[in-house]
Amino acid sequence: MTAPSTAPVVRADLRCLVLAGGLSYERDVSLRSGRRVLDALRAVGVEAEMLDADVALLPALKSDPPDAVFIALHGSTGEDGSLRGVLDLCGVPYVGPDARSARLAWDKPSAKAVFVECGIPTPEWVALPHDRFSELGAVAVLERIVDRLGLPLMVKPAQGGSGLGAAVVRDASALPAAMVGCFAYDQTALVERYVEGVDVAVSVLDLGEGPFALPPVEIVPSNGVYDYAARYTAGLTTWHTPARLSAETSAEVVKTALAAHQALGLRDVSRVDLIVAPSGECTVLEVNVAPGMTETSLLPMAVQAGGLDLGDVIARLVMQAAERG
Repeated sequence: MTAPSTAPVVRADLRCLVLAGGLSYERDVSLRSGRRVLDALRAVGVEAEMLDADVALLPALKSDPPDAVFIALHGSTGEDGSLRGVLDLCGVPYVGPDARSARLAWDKPSAKAVFVECGIPTPEWVALPHDRFSELGAVAVLERIVDRLGLPLMVKPAQGGSGLGAAVVRDASALPAAMVGCFAYDQTALVERYVEGVDVAVSVLDLGEGPFALPPVEIVPSNGVYDYAARYTAGLTTWHTPARLSAETSAEVVKTALAAHQALGLRDVSRVDLIVAPSGECTVLEVNVAPGMTETSLLPMAVQAGGLDLGDVIARLVMQAAERG
C-alpha cells in the first residue's frame, strides 16, 4: 500500500503522554527515544509531556488522563504487553499493538512459530531455558545443536532487544561463552541458524488506511554484528536508505515484512528485521513493536526516506489511538 499523506489536522486540545525510561537494560535508549517523540509532537502543535513508568504513573493517569499514550519504553517494560494491559484496565488508549499481539511479538520463539505456520521464512531455531540447559548437560546439548543447525549460529535472548546478549558463533568452541552471555539477559536462549546476507529493517505503519511499508533500511555495522554499541554509537554503523536492493528484491522484502506484521496481529507501527541472502531470498528474524526513535534509530530514517515528517506521523498515530479510546 502506498504511504498516505500524514499532515494531520491536530485537535487544539489533543494531549499525549509519552512513556519513557523504565527499569530494563534499555532505559537510556528509551529516554532518548522519549525525548525525541516529545519534541516531534510539540513541533506539530500537540500538547505532550513525558513520564517514567513508575509508581507515579497510575495516579497521574487517574487524576489527569491524557487522550492517548505513546509508549517509548524499550525492553520488557514497553514491549511484553504487560504495561499495555494495565493501560487497558485504566481505559487509556495507546499507540501500537494491543497487549496480546505485543506479548506474541516480544517472545521470539512464539513469533517464529507463527511465521512458520503462515509460511513466512525464518531461520531454523531451538529455544533453551537455562534450567533445561543445565539439567540435560550443557556439553551434550551444545553438541546436538551444532549437529542439527550447523555453524555459524546466532545466540540471543528469547525476550529482549537492542542486540543485548546476542552473539554470532562461528566456531563450536565459542558456543558455551555465547550461551553464558545470553543467559545474563534472559532465562531462555534462542539459538538459530545464522543466515549470511544483508541486514535490512522495514518499518510498517498504519495511519488509518491499512498497513504500508516505509523504504527498507540497509544496516552495515563496521564490526559485522549489529550489537548494542553498533546500534547506538555514532560512527560504528553505516545505514543506506533506501536499501541497496534490486527493485524485485525490495518488493519481496516489503511483502514479507507486511506479512509478518499482519501474521502477529499488530497495529499502528512495527519494525521488521530481516536478512537478505545473496540469492535475494529474505528471512524474518524478529519484529519490534516499540521501535527506537533516537538519532540512530531505523524508523525515523525510514520516515524521512519515505518523504514524511516524523512529527506528523507520530501525531497521526496519537490521534488514531485517541479515536479508538
